[in-house]
Amino acid sequence: MWSSLIAKAKEGGVDVIQTYVFWNLHEPQPGQYDFSGRYDLVKFIKEIQAQGLYACLRIGPFIESEWTYGGFPFWLHDVPGIVYRTDNEPFKIENEYQNVEAAFHEKGPIYVKWAAKMGVELETGVPWVMCKQIDAPDPVINTCNGMRCGETFGGPNSPNKPSMWTENWTSFYQVYGGEPYIRSAEDIAFHVALFIAKKGSYINYYMYHGGTNFGRTASAYVITSYYDQAPLDEYGLLRQPKWGHLKELHIVIKNCFTPLLQGVQSNFSIGPLQQAYVYEEGMGACVAFLVNNDSTKNATVQFQNNSFELLPKSIGILPDCQNMVFNTAKVCYGFIPCYELETKNN
Repeated sequence: MWSSLIAKAKEGGVDVIQTYVFWNLHEPQPGQYDFSGRYDLVKFIKEIQAQGLYACLRIGPFIESEWTYGGFPFWLHDVPGIVYRTDNEPFKIENEYQNVEAAFHEKGPIYVKWAAKMGVELETGVPWVMCKQIDAPDPVINTCNGMRCGETFGGPNSPNKPSMWTENWTSFYQVYGGEPYIRSAEDIAFHVALFIAKKGSYINYYMYHGGTNFGRTASAYVITSYYDQAPLDEYGLLRQPKWGHLKELHIVIKNCFTPLLQGVQSNFSIGPLQQAYVYEEGMGACVAFLVNNDSTKNATVQFQNNSFELLPKSIGILPDCQNMVFNTAKVCYGFIPCYELETKNN
């Protein structure tokens, strides 16, 4: 299914395929490695490359991800002197460590520094990120996880680092007996647009396709279906309107690449609960994000001598700072692009 899934993601406007590397699959017994069939990581990366996309590896090898033992192989438990997730000689390297760092007291920060130093010294030629790690040492990049990183992320911990969102939860994992969490296409689009408006440079959907955790691969109480509410559902089929609405959003954002990459950002109030984020480039390129944070009613705002109607809890995108071509709360996709939004010229 790899080729088809990657192709659907690309058609949806995705540029990067992010994946974990599952240690317990690749080394089921000490020194016995398995990179065959479904576990052929190199083949998977080459398929991504063949379709013109980039890959982002979250190697862990502790990966969390609602995966049994967090990706650790069971035999690791029997290694003499083993202590998980701390500055411990038999095993090191991490993911989302900030969640547990304080529990290890003085050894926690030491472990973070060691992991960053080890990664950078491998000289891979590509950037390293630490997911949810506000104290990520330079040049490792600290990133955000969650549903509202445009509102909750404190930003990079150094001015020379980009603002990155490694997990934008498209729904949430489900446990046996629990109700599925339904996150709307409109809400996802709002927070993607807000993150971009606030100088965000990378957003990863967790999950864009979840799939199935067969056998005992899921962690305790987590059902076998994983993020079935993602833009590509458990079976790899398009889940509308999420897939189509996000595709339209991606098209609009990519068409604004010049001011977003080269322009100067400004932001200012355009109402009691409304804000404008504007990027202007010297040659005249301009894009504006008009934000209505009022979740109960429409807002009429004035921007550059024009009047715009913003739907509740929505962001209108103006690729030329004049015409609104997309609103995050107005779902239309496929053959009907969102160009009919009301714009009144004064």
